[in-house]
Amino acid sequence: MKLPTFLAAQAARRPGQTALIGERRMTFAELEDATTRAAFTLRRQGLQVGDRVAIALPNGIPFVVAFLAAVKAGLVAVPVNLRLAPDEVDYILGDSTPEAVIREPTEVTDLIASGDPVRPEVPPDFDDCVISYTSGTTGKPKGAVLTQANYIVLNGFLNGAMWDLRPTDRQLVTTPLAQRTGLARVMNMVCHGCSLVIPPKFDAVGTADLIESERVTFMATVPTVARMLLPQIEGDPARFASLRDFVATGEAFPLALKRKLRDVLPGLGIHSYYAMTEVGLVAGMGPAEQFTHPDAVGQVQPGVEARLLDEEFHEVPPGEVGELWVRSGPPGNWLTMREYYRRPEDTARTIRDGWVATGDLGRFDGEGFLSLVDRKKDMILSGGFNIYSREVESVVAELPGVQDVAVVGVPDEVYGEAVAAYIEVAPGSEVSERDVIDHCRRRIAGYKKPRHVYFVDELPRNSTGKVLKRELTAHN
Repeated sequence: MKLPTFLAAQAARRPGQTALIGERRMTFAELEDATTRAAFTLRRQGLQVGDRVAIALPNGIPFVVAFLAAVKAGLVAVPVNLRLAPDEVDYILGDSTPEAVIREPTEVTDLIASGDPVRPEVPPDFDDCVISYTSGTTGKPKGAVLTQANYIVLNGFLNGAMWDLRPTDRQLVTTPLAQRTGLARVMNMVCHGCSLVIPPKFDAVGTADLIESERVTFMATVPTVARMLLPQIEGDPARFASLRDFVATGEAFPLALKRKLRDVLPGLGIHSYYAMTEVGLVAGMGPAEQFTHPDAVGQVQPGVEARLLDEEFHEVPPGEVGELWVRSGPPGNWLTMREYYRRPEDTARTIRDGWVATGDLGRFDGEGFLSLVDRKKDMILSGGFNIYSREVESVVAELPGVQDVAVVGVPDEVYGEAVAAYIEVAPGSEVSERDVIDHCRRRIAGYKKPRHVYFVDELPRNSTGKVLKRELTAHN
């Protein structure tokens, strides 16, 4: 199975259906023709099967065309998130050493205009299609080599089964297409024949307008987008009547936010899932479990094995914390990446006998629901006690007026490390240090409550919206 065959099938079955809605509309027949012509040109320019081509384009139809053309040509796409700082972009280009870089939408137009409608020959055993760079929240990003099989299994099979995706669906993408979450929406379009709505950037007002005007039925994004959209939804819920499903990933999905969405849009299916660039979708849960298991990320997906190991690599019993390791067949064949690009030592440390070390600490309950308690590197050791920053963050986030919070360990002469909470306060609200500490004292053990509380205008984040905790600890 190859992605180009899926696209060709969509073009044959529904040639006049809209595939992409962005700067203009493009049908499946037009997308098939444009990507074939661009792929022909890429190969005629001298690029060979397996060569890398960086795609440094903003969200839009040219990005999708360039990406699918690269796959058709047997090239390995290196999507570059333009929200990154220049030094970060330079790092990715230097690490991946692409043979070509597509930087301007006009270059895509030229590739199409110069090509013939003949799909280049690609050996059937060649399957690499993307080098997707990790977010680098704890160090330098690494390039995960992902295959067409990885995307087809996840986005063509699992996503369809989980969310009942259909050709009649209209998806909205609100995250960079250069990220795996954004590319997943492209893969949903290719595999399921549903339309993809691509705004050039996210803003709450414009997104609300698009959902209403384009009758968007499905969106998969990060909880931050839901938080930013909520005032628009509460202001006029009828504008969002077309939405069938809302899927969140990438960060904790606060229970209070889920409740607000449910209350204002009672017919909306709320889903969430836990995934990583290296292993795709690991666990998820649908609307029925969102409020019965609010602290969980869900149950492990069919086809995925998961286990929690202690420091001696022994499996821990239900209810106890261990590092999460997952497996889904041979690397590159199902969900697991094939390798880290040109990083054999990192690959060997991360993948052992097909098992992938996620670096996340979690626990299973008696029903098999997985809860994440922390990143392994974010665990705080204070006075001999293990303190999970995620647990403290969840408690602090309950406090009215707290818009966002990050908890880190800071040096302490007595306890080794102490808990520090960095808090964004919602506009128009007031929260004091005493409020935070008293609330935590009521909700969690005394040794877990923050010894330091700092109020910040904005938490440092990377281009995907994840908090850069290393920048917070660097200030102490």
